[in-house]
Amino acid sequence: MGIALVMAALGLGILIFAGSAYNRIVALKQRCSQAFADIDVQLRLRYDLIPNLVETVKGYAGHEKSIFEAVSVARSQAMNSSNIGDRALAEGQLGMAVTKLMAVSENYPELKANQNFMSLQKELTDIENKIAAARRFLNNSTSEYNTVIEQFPGVLFARSFGFSPAQYFEISEQEKAQVSTPVAVKF
Repeated sequence: MGIALVMAALGLGILIFAGSAYNRIVALKQRCSQAFADIDVQLRLRYDLIPNLVETVKGYAGHEKSIFEAVSVARSQAMNSSNIGDRALAEGQLGMAVTKLMAVSENYPELKANQNFMSLQKELTDIENKIAAARRFLNNSTSEYNTVIEQFPGVLFARSFGFSPAQYFEISEQEKAQVSTPVAVKF
């Protein structure tokens, strides 16, 4: 009777431990999903803002057609990407296209002074900052989730219940090169 009671208590302890580990993995996976959804909300705001920005710049720099087309194509690809890896790559392309669009404004002082353009530029900057914060949160959540499913005891349950490592939302190699290129200041 005593051994049976000890075995039952041990079995119950293992069951509680396994349930707790499983629930932690599920909670972390949900946090990753929520973090990706938060990024998606900010990206949708940016997608909605970009056509207004393009139209404003077109009013002053209509002959910069290749840049407008690049922004349009990049926006379309980003909006239609489905998984996190494709989305990150497409977002990198879109970011570079928008950077080129903003660089065009430097050649048109009357555009830079336009109140609508200034408002759109500020809104874009605010959205970009929110996207960066959401990316950091997603990548932190992804790191925590991946660590839990790769360390003991999570590794015991993760594979058997079909949990796999989550992808980070990383910037592209082109974006890394753009960030690491120093800005030339002319006097």
